[in-house]
Amino acid sequence: MRTMSDPQPSEKNNVLLLPTGVCYLIGRLDHALSRRMLEALSPLGLTVSQYTALSFMESQAQISNAQLAERTLISPQSANEMVKQMADKGWVQREPDPFHGRVVRLSVTATGKRLLQQAHALVATLEAGMLGDFTQPQRNAFQRTLRQVLHQLSTTKGTPDSVSAADH
Repeated sequence: MRTMSDPQPSEKNNVLLLPTGVCYLIGRLDHALSRRMLEALSPLGLTVSQYTALSFMESQAQISNAQLAERTLISPQSANEMVKQMADKGWVQREPDPFHGRVVRLSVTATGKRLLQQAHALVATLEAGMLGDFTQPQRNAFQRTLRQVLHQLSTTKGTPDSVSAADH
């Protein structure tokens, strides 16, 4: 039980921990990038989720619907519906896994690969514009930093009790 003299959960050593604004900036970046990617991909008839899914499928020999849902950050039900739409358009192929009766393996068709090449070119152009003022070493450092932040978020809970005053 806390007493009135106990520090607030967000206080440590009489220092109030305040956000730096990084989370807000990342949120704005995500929103702006998603909007720009949608603008770039929509002439091809692709959504950002479909592009992401096709990209993951291209990088894997075959992938299951559950793996696809996890990697595209959507629910299994949404992934299933998206795969149905992409299969109807001839972009992906679904085949039963020979070793697991209930698992369906997904792969990109030749039509899907051609579409994906066009989409990759559009996204590469978007990236080039977004990082246009960066030198190559800055681009490499930025990508390493983003991967490091993602790794940190994936491996830590980030609760106020797990943050020490020395970290600030």
